[in-house]
Amino acid sequence: MKFTFLAAFSTAAILTSTLMHSCAPKEVIDVNAASFDLIQDKILTKNCAISGCHASESDGTYAQHKLVLAKGKSYKNLFEIDPTNVGAKQDGFKRVKAFKSLESLFYHKLIYDNSHHNGKSYGAVMPLGSDLLPEGQIEFIRRWIEAGAPETGNVADPSLLNDTTPSAATFTGLPVPAAGTGYQMTLDKFEVAPNFEREFFVRKPLGNTETVYVNRMQISMRPGSHHFILYGFRNNVNLAPLNQVRDLRNSDGSYNLVTFAQMGNHVFNFGGSEANSDYTFPEGTAVEVPANATFDMNSHYYNKGTKALSGEVDINLYTTKKENVKNVLKVIDFGNQNLNLPPKQRTVLTKDFTFDKNVKIVMLFSHTHKYGEKFEILIKGGARNGEVVYTSTNWEHPEKINYAPFISLKKGEGLTSRITYNNTSDQTVRFGLTTEDEMGIIFGYYYEE
Repeated sequence: MKFTFLAAFSTAAILTSTLMHSCAPKEVIDVNAASFDLIQDKILTKNCAISGCHASESDGTYAQHKLVLAKGKSYKNLFEIDPTNVGAKQDGFKRVKAFKSLESLFYHKLIYDNSHHNGKSYGAVMPLGSDLLPEGQIEFIRRWIEAGAPETGNVADPSLLNDTTPSAATFTGLPVPAAGTGYQMTLDKFEVAPNFEREFFVRKPLGNTETVYVNRMQISMRPGSHHFILYGFRNNVNLAPLNQVRDLRNSDGSYNLVTFAQMGNHVFNFGGSEANSDYTFPEGTAVEVPANATFDMNSHYYNKGTKALSGEVDINLYTTKKENVKNVLKVIDFGNQNLNLPPKQRTVLTKDFTFDKNVKIVMLFSHTHKYGEKFEILIKGGARNGEVVYTSTNWEHPEKINYAPFISLKKGEGLTSRITYNNTSDQTVRFGLTTEDEMGIIFGYYYEE
């Protein structure tokens, strides 16, 4: 996914922006205030240190990000602190690294242009599900970091905080795989109304005239996505018409019962929750896709902002030759719908799942919504009974683990999901499809011996 964003404003660009927005109401800025105080008051307090996000350790997402941005606490939680994001930590980032904005996760998290960090994904862009920060505010933060990110002192131009130039630009999508190497499926640009969750399905053909073997998946999405999934079907009779958008919710938020019923025929094939992801299956394995396949493309966006949000999705499925495939993969889709999470407390739920044949598991990942604090997968039965083989504490970007060697299970053995939910709301939370409901699903891939 590529957007246009200039990390350093040119003088001409700033003058142009000033002229374009000179008629907009200007907020009074104390030009003598410390730069970080302005960041706190104008950006963090308004957009980040809010209930459910980064206000306190009581927020449901705190176990994931371990970051409080409330006034009086934010600076010590940012400056020269290691991030919890695995990719950013591996790349040597700090939440804020003095004099180095491009090695500061705080800066990266404000920008949708994935190209400025070599295409890597460092988690959801902030503010989550809300209006993006304008370019001027992002530039103010960049300049503050490049000046050493001091807690006191005025080191960035305060006038930038009144620049309202939108920071989101045109989605250009993924390059189409070269002929004979794969296929691309797309969801063209669509709109998500303010303060609304939009989830819909469109059945489309992959375009393969013969059986193919998928060994790599690449996804790129506009910001605001909760997940994107390619679903196959348990039964190919009476499928929805091709290329017809079928929304899960009506405009008043109620469920479209026809679309809801169609979900019972779905089988997970490919997908994920990160806006930019590129996953390659273990060597010698691939997912078999029959000739003339169609998939239900499922996109789920949430918009907490005050303006309509644009969504868009590209997915590339790369293929390999049949002779390169030693083991054909099947999908793990083990879900627990018996969820009853009392308000204001933690609840640990477990569920067992077994296989009816000898299998080898090559990859696992998990799926919950925002109250999912910790997701563990344990082996059930056999010599390794009770062994934890998977742990993720990031509900938005769960770990995807390839196993080497593969996990061997005999007929009758299986997996146990053990999920810690932290329901910080005032209501009992149960299984459901919105981001205010919960889920608990083990996804992955295996092959039969």
